[in-house]
Amino acid sequence: MASEKKDLIVLGSGPGGYVAAIRAAQLGRSVSIIEKEDLGGVCLNWGCIPSKSLLRAAQLYHDMDRADEFGFTTSEVKVDFPKVINRSRDVAGKLSGGVSYLMKKNKVEVIKGTGTLDSGNRIHVRDEAGKSMTYQYADIIIATGARARTLPGVEIDGDVLHTYRTALEYRRQPQKLLVIGAGAIGIEFAYFFSTLGTQVTVVEMAPQILPVEDGEISKGLEKVLTKRGMTIKTGCSVEDLKVSGKTLTATLRSGDKSERWSGDCGLLAIGVVPNTDGIGLENVGITPERGFLMVDEYMRTSVPNHFAIGDIVPGPQLAHKASHEGIIAAEAACDQAHTAMDYSNIPSCTYCQPQVASVGLTEQACKEKGIEYRIGKIPFSAIGKAIAIGEPEGMIKVIIDKDIGEVLGVHILHSEATELIAEAAIIRSHEGIAASVKETIHPHPTLSESVMEAMAAALGEPINF
Repeated sequence: MASEKKDLIVLGSGPGGYVAAIRAAQLGRSVSIIEKEDLGGVCLNWGCIPSKSLLRAAQLYHDMDRADEFGFTTSEVKVDFPKVINRSRDVAGKLSGGVSYLMKKNKVEVIKGTGTLDSGNRIHVRDEAGKSMTYQYADIIIATGARARTLPGVEIDGDVLHTYRTALEYRRQPQKLLVIGAGAIGIEFAYFFSTLGTQVTVVEMAPQILPVEDGEISKGLEKVLTKRGMTIKTGCSVEDLKVSGKTLTATLRSGDKSERWSGDCGLLAIGVVPNTDGIGLENVGITPERGFLMVDEYMRTSVPNHFAIGDIVPGPQLAHKASHEGIIAAEAACDQAHTAMDYSNIPSCTYCQPQVASVGLTEQACKEKGIEYRIGKIPFSAIGKAIAIGEPEGMIKVIIDKDIGEVLGVHILHSEATELIAEAAIIRSHEGIAASVKETIHPHPTLSESVMEAMAAALGEPINF
C-alpha cells in the first residue's frame, strides 16, 4: 500500500502530545499530530480546564455567601446552573483554539482522524467521513491518553449516571448525588455540586479520601467538607447500583453494616483506563502490561523509534506529568536528550476548597521506607495573610530528613495550596534543606511565609507559632 512519508508523528494532542509536538518542532523536526477529536485532548476539553471553571464558580458562590464577614450586604444569590456549565464549555473551547494557534505558530501539521499503527513504521488514519490515509514515519510519540473507568454491567447514560465526561456538559443540577470514588476527580465534583446546593454523598473503599495524600491532610479536608454538609463514607463499597427511570439506587456497605441509598444522580469517579487497546500496538511489537506501555527514562518503548508518554505509561495520570514526559520524549527523538524523567518530584493537586497539594514523600511512606524524619506543621491561622484574606483554614506539613534536614515531602491544605506547592517542588528538585528555606527571606505578608515557618518548625525553631 502506498503511503505518504512523514518525519515525526505524534498520536494524540493532549497536554503530553501537543507539548511534544511543539518541542520537536523547535528542535527542527517536521512534525505531524494526529487527533480524532478537539485539540488539547481530555485535559483541555473534558478535564483539567473545564472542571476548574466549575470549581471557580463554586468558590465564587461560597465567597458571596460569606460576604457579610467582609462588611457587605447582598441580596439572595441564585444559581443559573446551565449558565455555569456553558461558561466552562466556552473556556474549554477558547483554550482548544489556543492549541490550534500554537500548532500553526510552530508549523505542526494537524491530521484529523483515528490512527492505527501498522508494521514498517506506518500508521493508518481514518477520518470522520471514513476516508483512510496511510503515513510512514521516522519516529512516533504515542500519546493517546485515557478514558474514565466504569463498572462491569453498569451503563453510563449521561442523565442519571455519569462519568466526569458527561457530568461536564450536564445542564441539570441534581438534587441528590452519589459520588463513587474519593480521588481528586470525585472530591472536586463533590465539592462543586455540594457548594451549589446538591445533597452529596461520597463513597470511598480506601480508609481515607484522597488515598494517595498524607493521611493527616486528608482527614483535615474530610472534616471541613463534612462540616459544610457533605456526607463522606470511607471504607465503604457500593453494591447493586441500579438506574430505574430518573432514580438511582445503591447499597452502601461498610463491614457488616449496609444501608440503601436513593437519589436522582450518580457519578463514577473510580479512575481512568489507558487508551492502548485498538491502536495497533500488536502490529509494531509493543505489548502493554496491565494496559500500560513500558518505557525507559527517556520515554522509549521496547521498539526503536517508538516513544510513549502521558496516561498510557506508568506513574500518576496527571497533565503536568504528561507535558514533562512530552518534552523528554521529543528531545530524545531529536537525539538531544538532556534530562531523564524523574517521577519522585511530581506535585499532586486537588482543586476543591480548601485545596490539597503535595510533593514528595508522605509520613506513611517514610515509615514504610524506614527513613528517620522530623515534621514541621503550621496552621494557616498563624499566617497573617491567611487571616487578612479570610482563609485561615488548613495547615502546611513538611517532612525533612532527621540528620541533614533534606526536604522529603511537603503537604498543604489551604485555599491556595496548589499555587504554593511549586516552591516546594523547586526546593526538592535542588535537594534543598530546611535550613536554607528558613534562611531565605520570604515577603510579608504572604501565604508563602507558611513554607518558611513550617521548615523552621521542623528544625525546632518556629517564630510565629
